[in-house]
Amino acid sequence: MTNCLRVACIQTTATPDMTATTEAACAAIRKAAQDEARLVLLPENAPLMAGARETREQAGEPGAHPARAAFAEVARESGVWLLAGSVGERKGSKLANRSLLFDDAGEIVAEYDKIHMFDVDLGAESYRESDNFSHGERAVLAQTPWGGLGMTVCYDLRFPALYRALAQAGAGMLAIPSAFTVPTGRAHWHVLLRARAIETGCFVFAPAQCGTHYGRRRTYGHSLIVDPWGEVLAEGGETPGVIAANINLGAVAEARVK
Repeated sequence: MTNCLRVACIQTTATPDMTATTEAACAAIRKAAQDEARLVLLPENAPLMAGARETREQAGEPGAHPARAAFAEVARESGVWLLAGSVGERKGSKLANRSLLFDDAGEIVAEYDKIHMFDVDLGAESYRESDNFSHGERAVLAQTPWGGLGMTVCYDLRFPALYRALAQAGAGMLAIPSAFTVPTGRAHWHVLLRARAIETGCFVFAPAQCGTHYGRRRTYGHSLIVDPWGEVLAEGGETPGVIAANINLGAVAEARVK
């Protein structure tokens, strides 16, 4: 196991056009690979952001989401480990908001269903994720060539016990693919991500959606890579792009003894 790698977080503006959104994500993955990234992460809802009806109509059967094949192929051809943020797959009468980790051969290594549903009122904006999605029931620690990667999604960020459990189980890295709203992003995005890094002594990788997706749905952007001491190593802005940083997992042990 090696301690050093280059990590890239891809910031996108997903739309109701799954084909176009997936193609744009794959192009960004190839760009990250050309920049020598070995672990590449996409945001929540990586291939699609749409209204409830369209999301249900375009969801995949368990293990057979339409974007899986494209993400597996781009991981294999680019030779990267790929966290495909999340996709919507059928789960009983609802959907799962499911994060997928592919290895550099394009094989699925781990899957995680988002545990905490985004049911909030923000004045002019209101969201009820649980109307359409079933919550996950277990934390997932994935094994990579660089160590343990704790898999979480977006609103999970507000529940520190999950991250503490992942760190205690062996995570040195935490993935938090997200589609944060603009109001909550402005208020809490940076401080919460830095807090999760500091309190666990882990690297935090948080690829984010940005811009306007459909109707009035807007997301905050500002993808972040944070080290175990809470230092921001790379940050995205408010438009699509790729951020990257070289990391040394030795910093995890150093942070935890300080």
